Amino acid sequence: MAQIHPAGWREMSVTGNAAREIETLALLEQRLSDTPYHIYHGVHWTNVEQGYSVYGDVDFIIVAPNGRMLLIEQVAGLLNETRDGLLKNFQGKPRKIRAHILHTIEGLTRRYQGELSIDYLLYCPDYTVRDPNLAGIDPRHIIDATNKGRLGRIIREALPITEKTEDFDKVTRFLGDTLSLRPDPSSMIGSATQMVTRLSGGLATWARRLEFSPYRLRVAGTAGSGKTQLALAEYTAALDAGLRPLYVCFNRPLADHIERLVPPGGRVSTFHMLCDAYMRAQDVTPDYSSPEVWNDIEKALAEVALPETWQYDVLIVDEGQDFSSSWRDIVLGMVKPGGRAIWLEDPDQNLYGKQMVTLPGWVKLHSDTNYRSPRQIVQMLKSIGAASEAVEAGSPFKGADIEELTYPEGDVEAMLAQTRRAVTTCLAAGFGRHDIAICSFRGREKSAILNIDKLSDAHTLKLFTGSYDLFGNPVFREGGLLAESVYRFKGQSAPALIFTEIDFEEMTDLVLRKLFVGMTRARLKLVLVMSDRAALQLLDRM
Repeated sequence: MAQIHPAGWREMSVTGNAAREIETLALLEQRLSDTPYHIYHGVHWTNVEQGYSVYGDVDFIIVAPNGRMLLIEQVAGLLNETRDGLLKNFQGKPRKIRAHILHTIEGLTRRYQGELSIDYLLYCPDYTVRDPNLAGIDPRHIIDATNKGRLGRIIREALPITEKTEDFDKVTRFLGDTLSLRPDPSSMIGSATQMVTRLSGGLATWARRLEFSPYRLRVAGTAGSGKTQLALAEYTAALDAGLRPLYVCFNRPLADHIERLVPPGGRVSTFHMLCDAYMRAQDVTPDYSSPEVWNDIEKALAEVALPETWQYDVLIVDEGQDFSSSWRDIVLGMVKPGGRAIWLEDPDQNLYGKQMVTLPGWVKLHSDTNYRSPRQIVQMLKSIGAASEAVEAGSPFKGADIEELTYPEGDVEAMLAQTRRAVTTCLAAGFGRHDIAICSFRGREKSAILNIDKLSDAHTLKLFTGSYDLFGNPVFREGGLLAESVYRFKGQSAPALIFTEIDFEEMTDLVLRKLFVGMTRARLKLVLVMSDRAALQLLDRM
């Protein structure tokens, strides 16, 4: 069965050219379903120079069991046929297709540092090449509108199916290290994964190039800097090497989402789920009716010599700012001698007031560039003092179309009315309901909006009920708009975010951290629904 890297492409909801690439991926999956090919794509991310390409101008790379590679460049729309061969317009400038394909092949060959067997195809499903002999490309390598139905057959002819060889393993390892193929895990849970901006040189690319022993890396990274993408890369690399990784975070929604993204193998868990699983494995059922239950569990785990089945080659701690010193000791005790450990944290997202743990002797890496949030949001957070470190804005998007709606303090009906208005504003701006998330400044128990079924007859709410099914999955009340507390939405994001129920007497450190977490969840548009007194305090700081 053909394997597509990375997974999660079906849930993508993107615009422009990426929609065509996703159509082609669906076609490749259908036509090549019975083959052992590995198919690589780049629709999860984009940057200014490369668009949705996986490498250079190439949109897809297919690898046969013998290690032979087929590069496919897809060109949607019209082409220009000239004496110099086929040209396509890119950002208003003509590009010679043949030259760019050859340049890409040369680049891959040079980086591989060995012999690569490479072939290529030009796939232009919307255009009929009038004179293939003048295209500058071997006509046998052109699939246009007249023969696009033969794409699968032509790929099979170019890549005969053989027994798997050592070259296959070498080539797939090389591509895994070379290509930017990690899907961004911060899209909102339970909805379609949205287009994200992932710039070259990100944390997941260069942090793993560091070498030291023992491998103990502490990453202090701001929101949107790629901490969780680094976790995904480290987790997947461990599995590829035949090792057992353990990913531990604080937030249940983040753990659920990560588990859907990573390949099978290893363990993904929150700290509390991990402790519960260990106790039950010892035939001990925790008494959650006792107020001392977690103190008892932590004490038991701190004092026990863990068996080999509870030790891992690679430990990844995400949301480390929410871990206590005793939690630190417990999870570090699960690392095998000589194993790797990565600690990911962001002090600006410390919503529970815990003291940052000490990690003596660890190498510390700072990542202060936020690639996710539009620059306008980062600038606003810096102006009100919500970012304790020198956060830099790395997103190619400047504006977030920030809107502020206010209501009288304590007037719940006015707050709900302004939240409805915010939804209408987002819909009018072209966002679908699946693009919009409502994030409450309050926790679930104290929130008004998280304890109702709908904002109006037209706007029902998808809400976490606080309970889990027999398989441990969170139970949601069905609705058209996702609504979460700022505590549970940490680690997620949405193209359009409505940050509501923002009310406070004074601008404390906790208030600033909650504002930081909530506002950095917005990818494209942000609407702030605030009490009058909160709005005045924000204005005073700007």
